[in-house]
Amino acid sequence: MPQHKTRLDLYDNSWYAPGSFLKRTIWYIVNWIFFKSSFPYPQIIKIFLLKVFGAKIGRNSGFKPSVNIKYPWFLEIGDNVWIGEDVWIDNLAQVRIGNNVCISQGVYLLTGNHDYKKETFDLIIGPITIEDGVWIGAKSIICPGITLKSHSVITAGSVMIKNSDPYTIYQGNPAVLLRKREISSSKPS
Repeated sequence: MPQHKTRLDLYDNSWYAPGSFLKRTIWYIVNWIFFKSSFPYPQIIKIFLLKVFGAKIGRNSGFKPSVNIKYPWFLEIGDNVWIGEDVWIDNLAQVRIGNNVCISQGVYLLTGNHDYKKETFDLIIGPITIEDGVWIGAKSIICPGITLKSHSVITAGSVMIKNSDPYTIYQGNPAVLLRKREISSSKPS
């Protein structure tokens, strides 16, 4: 029985319309100058620009230098969110980030993939939801369609290919459950 082969010449993602060519082009320039740059532009400028392009950004959230954001109009960020250096928000689909979330250096939020089972290698997209209190360790990858539940921790270098449980810690590639997360109060007893 002959094996089918990948046919990239048949690839067609014309169904995917993330915004007009002009809007995407202007954003690419803004992203390159103000976000992907290692220059530490003031947060007020970055947040203003994201909002102009349709992002929803809560209070007291910040972006370190060298952050890459694909499409801000598919981005919602809550209050008190930290986005570290070299984070790539590759949001071909919606990315929702809750409150009090820490996304460490070099994290990759990946909302797009390809269907390797089809000869046409079709584009597949899936939103990412990061609930309140999540910490994603440096150099981790969050795959399309994943929800990181409240206060879960993804340790450095981990790859999440399934949803997390709330108040749990995951590690590895693929990431596996290590243990429950316990948070102590900072208030004096």
